[in-house]
Amino acid sequence: MITSTGSSQVKRVIQLQKKSKIRKENRQFVVEGVKMVCEAPFDRIEKVYMSERFATDNEDFVKKLGMSDDKVETVADNVFAHMSDTQTPQGVMAVINMKEYSVDDIIKAGSDRKPLIIAIENLQDPGNLGTIVRMAEGAGVTGIVISSNAVDIYNPKTIRSTMGSIYRVPFVYAADFIGAIELMKKNGINVYAAHLDGSCEYTEADYTKSSAFLIGNEGNGLTDAASKAADNLIKIHMEGKVESLNAAIACTVLTYEAMRQRRS
Repeated sequence: MITSTGSSQVKRVIQLQKKSKIRKENRQFVVEGVKMVCEAPFDRIEKVYMSERFATDNEDFVKKLGMSDDKVETVADNVFAHMSDTQTPQGVMAVINMKEYSVDDIIKAGSDRKPLIIAIENLQDPGNLGTIVRMAEGAGVTGIVISSNAVDIYNPKTIRSTMGSIYRVPFVYAADFIGAIELMKKNGINVYAAHLDGSCEYTEADYTKSSAFLIGNEGNGLTDAASKAADNLIKIHMEGKVESLNAAIACTVLTYEAMRQRRS
C-alpha cells in the first residue's frame, strides 16, 4: 500500500492532474470516480488507484474490472485525498492512455451514416467543452474537431463533465483549423457557422446531408477566417436583449435539430 505523498507514483498522478504539458508528453490522463473508471476501455487503463477505505468496502471491484494485481494500487486515505482533484473523492481513480485521432478519422467516423461534426474554435471553459462532448454522444455526433488554442479536453473538470462520453466520441485537435474545415468541405460535408449575421434561421437549413457546425469562443464567437470558410451562416433566434447562447447550449440546439431532421 502507498502510504507517503512523496511516492513517485503519487507525484506522477498529481502532475497528470495539474499539467497539460505532462499529459501531452506522456499521452495519458487521469479519471476519477466509479463511473469513469468502470466505463474506461479495458485496454487503455494503465493503472487503477483505490483508497484504503474504498478497497475495504468494495472487495469485488477489482475482480469486476478484470485487472491484474500489478495494475492496481491501494493508497492510504489521506494520500488518496492528496492525489485527487475533487473535494469529495469517491476513492478510486485510474491513469488512462489517450487514443489518437486525425481529422481524416473524424471525417470517416460517420462512414456508415451521414457525418455530423462539431468544429470548435478557441473555446476556453473546460466545463463547456465537457458538456459539448457529453451532448455530442446523445445527439449522434460522429466526431469533434477542436482548434489547437482551445482548452485541454483532458483537463480534470472537462473529463468529469463528459460523464464517460470522452471514451466514445472521436475528437481531434487540429493545428490547422481552417485547413480542417476545407478538408471537410472537400469530402462533401456542408459546413454551417453559428453566427449573429446568419442569413437564415437554423431550422431552415437541411442537415439530413453530411453536416458540420462551427462554434466559436464564448465571448468573441468565431474568427472572421472560420466564418468565411463556412458554406453558410445560420442564426438561432433570440428574444429580449440576449445576443447569443452559451457555446454548449448552441451546440445542443443545432445538433438536436439535425437529429430531429434525420429521424423524420
